[in-house]
Amino acid sequence: MKNYIWIILVLGFSCSNELEQPGQEWKEEGEQFSGAQATVFDQSVHAFGHAAPNLTGDKDLIFVSGNAFFKRNWVSSPASTVDLDGLGPVFNARSCSSCHELDGRGAPPLTPEEEPVDLLFRLSRPGVVEWESIPDVMYGGQFNHLSVLGVPPEGKVKVVYHYSQGEYADGAPFELRIPTYQFYDLNYGPFAADMQISPRIAPHMVGLGLLEAIDAATLESFADPDDSDGDGISGRPNYVYNIEKKKQTIGRFGWKANQPTVRQQVAGAFKGDIGISTSIFPDQPCAEGQIDCQNAMDGGDPELSDAILDRVDLYSATLAVPGRRNWENQEVLVGKGLFNQIGCVQCHKPKVTTGKHEKIPEFNNLEIRPYTDLLLHDMGEGLADHRPDGLANGSEWRTPPLWGIGMIETVNQHTFFLHDGRARNLEEAILWHGGEGEQSKKNFMNLNQMERNNLIKFLESL
Repeated sequence: MKNYIWIILVLGFSCSNELEQPGQEWKEEGEQFSGAQATVFDQSVHAFGHAAPNLTGDKDLIFVSGNAFFKRNWVSSPASTVDLDGLGPVFNARSCSSCHELDGRGAPPLTPEEEPVDLLFRLSRPGVVEWESIPDVMYGGQFNHLSVLGVPPEGKVKVVYHYSQGEYADGAPFELRIPTYQFYDLNYGPFAADMQISPRIAPHMVGLGLLEAIDAATLESFADPDDSDGDGISGRPNYVYNIEKKKQTIGRFGWKANQPTVRQQVAGAFKGDIGISTSIFPDQPCAEGQIDCQNAMDGGDPELSDAILDRVDLYSATLAVPGRRNWENQEVLVGKGLFNQIGCVQCHKPKVTTGKHEKIPEFNNLEIRPYTDLLLHDMGEGLADHRPDGLANGSEWRTPPLWGIGMIETVNQHTFFLHDGRARNLEEAILWHGGEGEQSKKNFMNLNQMERNNLIKFLESL
């Protein structure tokens, strides 16, 4: 009997001790499955490249085919490989994977001598027409630093960094990197004085189809454009033109939520980045004043067949979400609590349930953890590009999903974040928050060193 009582006491003490550990109240059963049944557990450089494991039918085969087209280099016309020509006439990349290496995140140039590969620049002139930005007459809507033979490229650009210093409430110093961009060797004349320029880095691609499956009504329920609850957060949807549906629908993809579907996002990248026309965007990427570009040989009308577009669309939409690492670790759980307590979850919504996906029923009614509301938020003057995009103004950005960010360093060998890669780590990304994110940033700055470290460990577990 005495031994029996002793066992009960020991077990009771053990359970009580576990419950008293900091952070345990933030543990949730199953939260390691960020993409629900579309989650994979791979901590290697291939973490972003898996098909969602719950795909059915022939989707796995289409995924493999789409992956092949995603990675292939396109060539200029005419070429013997009819399905793979049509590059340019002006362009930024020869393949999708040249910017999204291993389906991951791009990096900005580190020195003025390094030409941008994963960083592109959207261009426009002041004003909008039916929610669309007005392209420049000579340089169009995107700066293209490459071209096919016989067509002058638009020019070159280099990045120059400046630095600012600051300190936390506990006196610990920090430094932020501020990019400026210099365009030179311009072949179509100097930029107009009022040219609007927005740098955009290639984001990692996991979970796009799951985000596409979220009902528009769910996203609209997150919105509070007039800040009626007085919490300082006034997110709103971007409504953009859905070309295939021929109507305005909610934007979900791109740094300013300027594309409504994965398919339209993919077609836009084929045109803007590689210079490949599709049934969605049938025109060549030539500005009005670029005569040589307009007269260049094309690869067909359109250059990319719907059959190939369908494959790349499905591939991009069904990339699995990496599962959480160290999600039960005490420091990670404490960091999760702090992430909630300082207000980050007001925009980075941890959990949402999908609705019905039109083409991928495997993504229907899943509880996912993307840490985004997909809404536009004013992020302050420090991050403003002063360029409208759809309904988004020059200081608004879509809340980026956080799932997978902890694997960027493993997959892509860097930790550059934000829309232009200026933040050299997650800590700097937080410190750049302004506008609607200003209070959460201040709350982060008031944490002590251990608390800040724990919050970063939580982010690294996503």
